Amino acid sequence: MPELPRGPRVHLRRRTADDAAEFTAAVVASAEFHHPWTEHPHDVAGYLDRQRGFDAEPDRRIPYLVCDNADGSIAGYVNVQNIVRYAFRNGTLGYAAFVHAAGKGLMSEALDLVVRHCFDPDGLDLHRLEANIRPDNAPSIALVERYGFRYEGLSPHFLFLDNAWRDHERWAITTEMLPPAAD
Repeated sequence: MPELPRGPRVHLRRRTADDAAEFTAAVVASAEFHHPWTEHPHDVAGYLDRQRGFDAEPDRRIPYLVCDNADGSIAGYVNVQNIVRYAFRNGTLGYAAFVHAAGKGLMSEALDLVVRHCFDPDGLDLHRLEANIRPDNAPSIALVERYGFRYEGLSPHFLFLDNAWRDHERWAITTEMLPPAAD
């Protein structure tokens, strides 16, 4: 398995069962910040259940933690899921910063690390990544738009979140659209 990327302020590492306590503490502290856009396990049992799901499909679902280089703490996460190989070579991104790390540009750096790793022939060797985002989640849309993802359309009633089926905008990037690497 190739080494995961490291940037000036953050690095990626695989999420494991050992991260349950720190991750769920950050989820609880960030609950209001994340509402209504995403849902996370709020206790260790829920975390471990979700981790078992990732572990059961290691070629289709890869959970990365975004860790602050200064102290190693978990600043957020990026999951690459629904990975399809062969002619499609596509994955779906899900991500969030935790409230203590929000607004510092750490997720912008993390997104760059993940996208480059996903497109790297020595990484996941994908050709396309998509992010499905609720239309009212302006910070998330700004993140992918700033990076160079293109808007592909609206998917009505796409995910069941906050007790209802919610519309999502579909944003995507392909290897041909990858911005030049920062120096």
